[in-house]
Amino acid sequence: MTLGSHLTPLARSHIEQADVVFAGLSDNVVEVWLQRMHPDVRSLQAYYQEGKSRMKTYRQWVELMMAEVRAGKHVCGVFYGHPGIFAWSPHKAIETARGEGFAAHMEPGISAEDCLYADLGIDPGRVGCQHFEASQLLFYERRIDPTGYLVLWQVGLVGDRSLGRFQTGPAYRQVLVDVLSQDYPLDHEIIIYRGATLPIQKPRIRRIALRDLPHVELPTEETVVLPPAEALRPNLAVQERLEALDKLEKATALA
Repeated sequence: MTLGSHLTPLARSHIEQADVVFAGLSDNVVEVWLQRMHPDVRSLQAYYQEGKSRMKTYRQWVELMMAEVRAGKHVCGVFYGHPGIFAWSPHKAIETARGEGFAAHMEPGISAEDCLYADLGIDPGRVGCQHFEASQLLFYERRIDPTGYLVLWQVGLVGDRSLGRFQTGPAYRQVLVDVLSQDYPLDHEIIIYRGATLPIQKPRIRRIALRDLPHVELPTEETVVLPPAEALRPNLAVQERLEALDKLEKATALA
């Protein structure tokens, strides 16, 4: 996520030893930095176009990488964050390569989720944490647990069914708020988060009421976090069963 500091030595080695490097990076500064590591870096960003389905773009990325693999080249694809999180093309390229008998694997990276936990001071093990792509939360019936954290990705694109837009407007976010209001009060404080991508940057953290979400500027790179709205509720029936098991084990041990 952050230029230079989040690149593992093994990932750097793969980049330097490849015959050709494909870059799916949203930041030109990072792309220039990558070009210092390898003489043949090919940007994938130019295949994005307004109105063009992102799935068509992603399939083109796979074909571009596979064309070089089939030509006998050692190919490395570089994507920001973790290459397997919110990234269809890396998974598909590996699947296709393996299906054709080529060796292929993915190196894990530091994702926006990892940065989020560190920057916001959230421990997902404390009360639990759910993650949803925002549009999926609208398109399907999903069960939200307001006693844990809720992390919503790509809220700036929420409700887009065309896969051809890079932003949706306030009316679409209002639909999201209406859905969330079934489990959260409208005055519930939410967090809008964006991790730093350059060492000189700091993470962007904004706190607003849920009702105000449609009315703020929200780039697609920003993530929305809803802290718990309710306390954890004890499951007394299960706790009684566990207590009975504890007593049985203790009695068995003493026998």
